[in-house]
Amino acid sequence: MKYRELVEPLEQDMLASLQRLVKYNSRKGEPEENAPFGKVPAACLDEALQMASEMGFSTHNLDHYCGWAEMGEGEEIIGIAAHLDIVPAGDGWDTDPFTVVRKGDRLYGRGVSDDKGAAVASLYAMKLVREMGVPMKRRVRLLLGTDEECGSGCMEYYRTHGEPVTMGFTPDGNFPGIYGEKGHCSMVLKSKNTRILSMEGGFVTNAVCDHCVTKIPAEVSKEALEKALAATPLKGFTVTEEDGAFVIDAQGVAAHASTPLLGVNAASYTMKALKDAGFEDDFVNFYLDRIGTGCDGDGIGLKISDDYGPLTLNNGIVRKGEEGFECTIDIRYPVTFNAAQIRAFAEPFTEDERGKVDILAVSEPLFYPRDSVLVESLLAAWREVTGDTELEPMVIGGGTYAQHVPGIIAFGCEMPDGDNHIHDRNESLLVEEWKMQVCVYVEAILKLLEA
Repeated sequence: MKYRELVEPLEQDMLASLQRLVKYNSRKGEPEENAPFGKVPAACLDEALQMASEMGFSTHNLDHYCGWAEMGEGEEIIGIAAHLDIVPAGDGWDTDPFTVVRKGDRLYGRGVSDDKGAAVASLYAMKLVREMGVPMKRRVRLLLGTDEECGSGCMEYYRTHGEPVTMGFTPDGNFPGIYGEKGHCSMVLKSKNTRILSMEGGFVTNAVCDHCVTKIPAEVSKEALEKALAATPLKGFTVTEEDGAFVIDAQGVAAHASTPLLGVNAASYTMKALKDAGFEDDFVNFYLDRIGTGCDGDGIGLKISDDYGPLTLNNGIVRKGEEGFECTIDIRYPVTFNAAQIRAFAEPFTEDERGKVDILAVSEPLFYPRDSVLVESLLAAWREVTGDTELEPMVIGGGTYAQHVPGIIAFGCEMPDGDNHIHDRNESLLVEEWKMQVCVYVEAILKLLEA
């Protein structure tokens, strides 16, 4: 592996640096003065900038939205955008999620992969490039954000208060690079008339609703309801009777909203079972017509695709709102379409006497030509360090900082076929893969300096 002999002596220093960041439970908190995303993310940013300063980099804190470590000279900036905030640790860990624990060849802790480990790898790659003494006609700036997991408000603030980036990457995706990210559309489906007594399911908009509890009048037979539920791919269900009503507890399978076909939507299959059991209801029918049990957007006029993949639709949350029942809709649409087209396609399907769909927001997709200088330079860095000549950069349904910082694409940090349990308990990182990240990022910086 190219540069391995340079990275090996840094392992213990890298581990110490990673622990300095992982110790902070830097999930988003309540905004306070000088802490727009909460005290702990702000403190974690202070720690990271102090660490970079100790390593000899110039640093700047941009109102605790984000900060940066920098080296080099010139008007143009090579930007590397990593984030220090995390998703909640949750329960069920085998180790303390806020302590870096090494077991064999793996490191465990919240953020070791997403994205504190990548921030450390990028910082040490900058250190190695600086020590090589190569000419720097551009500045290299490691941007450290504090709100990637909850909307990337940190990088939106940078766009209006910081200098534009000429080119670069975010180490918060997959190798050997992501040159396209689907557009995003969020909607809410609302009921007008329903006899459902209650329905609660899901916990986030960007994941498949994997658990749903529904209460209906006991107007159909329990046997018919159980038979209809058994015919679905639900992992499990129970039907209980209380006070003249049936309570259905349905268990599906979670998956990210960008890959909803990998999950089983508990709300959708509950709706299907209700209809199949003979429970006639406007809300049920409107839901099945507009969302259904598929994920292709056909019911709302959005069954579209291009050479880079199809549109996907996901219902994440079902709950009782002020106007009745509400269901969130998360759509990832193909990169060769635009927001105006999505609105135009969906508009004829948004309302009838049974319910309505509110289009909340539509963002444009991100797409760089496969043969662009940026994509080719980063791919060349990956191939030169790893020797891999087969893998190709990709287009994904997820979103990264690249959608908020013009001029960059996602490049690593997750290795091909890797599974580091990001956003799950026992998040981990292979030490050898972490060191390879540093090597790849060294070469990537060198390539972008030459581009």
